[in-house]
Amino acid sequence: MKKVVFFLTAMVIATAASAQTWSLDKAHSKVGFSITHMMVSTVDGAFKTVDAKITSSKEDFSDAVFEFTADAASVDTDNDQRDEHLRKPDFFDVEKYPTITFKSTSIKKTGKNTYALKGNLTFHGVTKAIDLALTLNGTAVHPYSKKTIAGFKVTGAIKRSEFKFGEGTSTAMLGDEVTIVGNGEFAKD
Repeated sequence: MKKVVFFLTAMVIATAASAQTWSLDKAHSKVGFSITHMMVSTVDGAFKTVDAKITSSKEDFSDAVFEFTADAASVDTDNDQRDEHLRKPDFFDVEKYPTITFKSTSIKKTGKNTYALKGNLTFHGVTKAIDLALTLNGTAVHPYSKKTIAGFKVTGAIKRSEFKFGEGTSTAMLGDEVTIVGNGEFAKD
């Protein structure tokens, strides 16, 4: 019995030791969104302050766990007046809900460099499971740092009504669907 317990303990330690952590290169990454305005145009925005990491023990990232955090107050739509309004209680309510987080719960390879990524998004005080499409753009060795880097693009959509975001604003004024696009460069720690 002791041999079995020792073997299982050794396997758990070996698996944990082989997991690699990848940190976000914030200078080469962006998380943005777009939403329909007045049913005729699209408004784009992004978050200036974000962080993310990946933990994976496989080179093809097929067992990866993605974690992401954005500072809600860093919302930027290239319009200061609109950004200030978005920070108020009727939208992001940054005093009450300062961060937006995502943590993946599963990843499934769908092609050579594509994946279906599922996870929990916590936004505006609501946590919901969401589905995202993930593409591995490639890996390389950075010429200056000599670290292995990887680039990813993630896309998806959420419904603002499901997160109680902008409840007082009709869908004729502001669409219900919010498109998410993220591009991230990560360096292996």
